[in-house]
Amino acid sequence: MTTGSSHNQRRAVGVDFGSKRIGIAICDSGGLVATPHETIKRVGDESVEHGRIGEIAEAIGAKTIVVGLPIDLDGEIGVAARAVQNEVRRLGRRLEQRLAGVDVVTHDERLTTVTADRSLREQGIRGSSRSEMIDQVAAATILQSWLDATSLS
Repeated sequence: MTTGSSHNQRRAVGVDFGSKRIGIAICDSGGLVATPHETIKRVGDESVEHGRIGEIAEAIGAKTIVVGLPIDLDGEIGVAARAVQNEVRRLGRRLEQRLAGVDVVTHDERLTTVTADRSLREQGIRGSSRSEMIDQVAAATILQSWLDATSLS
């Protein structure tokens, strides 16, 4: 984590890569609270999808993009996690010139989709609106977990 006194030093974007959608969350300028932001539909063109992530990061002055890493429940890096690691590398390369100084990092996302789904169900959100929101809420859960973990270090 970068340290300093700038008020937006902890601005970050949370990303939950899925096969059909990408959930996006952002945090407040103090880096304390993550909130769902938007869902990007997968269109089969990473330059478009990653470009939108870059636009969001640039718009809020993010210093970090935090991508959920789907580590297996037993702690192993499986096929899904390797696929995300590869996409994270491509995202980092795509954004490095546009957003100099922005770090792209991964954070353990075990059970975030389950937690997000449960939260939305408890709020009575159902149907297509829930499937749209679940990716954003999962991204917010990932980002909040990262914010909490990095504030301790």
